Amino acid sequence: MSKAIKLLLCAVTGLLLAQTASAQSCEPSKVAQKYPSLAGKTIKIGVDPESPPYAFRDSMDFNKIIGADADMARAVFACAGVKTEFFTGGWSGLLPALRAGQIDVMWDLLYYTPERAKETSFVTYMQAGTGGLVTAGNPKKIDDMSKLCGLTVTAGVGTVELTMEQTQAAKCKAENKPEVTVMPSTDMASGARLVASHRADVFMTDLALVDGLAKQNPQLYMRGFMVKSGNNIGVGVKKGNSDMIKAVSDGLKIMQANQTQKKTFQQYNVDPSLETPTTLLTQ
Repeated sequence: MSKAIKLLLCAVTGLLLAQTASAQSCEPSKVAQKYPSLAGKTIKIGVDPESPPYAFRDSMDFNKIIGADADMARAVFACAGVKTEFFTGGWSGLLPALRAGQIDVMWDLLYYTPERAKETSFVTYMQAGTGGLVTAGNPKKIDDMSKLCGLTVTAGVGTVELTMEQTQAAKCKAENKPEVTVMPSTDMASGARLVASHRADVFMTDLALVDGLAKQNPQLYMRGFMVKSGNNIGVGVKKGNSDMIKAVSDGLKIMQANQTQKKTFQQYNVDPSLETPTTLLTQ
């Protein structure tokens, strides 16, 4: 190989490394250059303060919102050089608030659906996970969905987990296996109580909630199994707001590259394996 070619290869390699380093570095001082329409703005982040571990009020300061999503939102916009404030409200009202321009982003366990994407752009960063909460020690060895045959199971009314249990119940019946007794619960607390009182063998709900309950009450509960649904979860941004989409996308890529997302998930007992590469999804 000639000296000239070696020098050229070195130069190209150096340029690629420099670009990669730049792409994975926060540059808050360059907000006016990179995201001009956001410069000088205070971004309103929509969250439901009653949705732990993703967004909830700090027990030491009622006015402070913390959680896996809240902390990630702060980190991403600090990386971009943009100030933030939290807009709190009921979860179901946050997407309408985004579409009406009352908030700039919705960042609180927002599932992507093609219907929602007709009016909202999604920057996804994780997939949904479901956990099976069982009694401590898992005496019935329930470590997979296929082992629900013959058991009594519970999940919240109207949830995807209840549908999953009903589907598994139909499968057990079709295979001539012992039937599953499905017992809908009104909320997370009632579902957990059914397991603690041994009236139900499994309570299925969001994986982070299962892991949180197990960590807080190890004498009562543990995670029996995990199911990755493949459903994408992301940040909702109003369509057409290209600078906001770019700031969120750039920031999330950096948070994934420097392990901030992984560490934040671990801090709030969200399984790090649910992280997915940052992707823009829209219709």
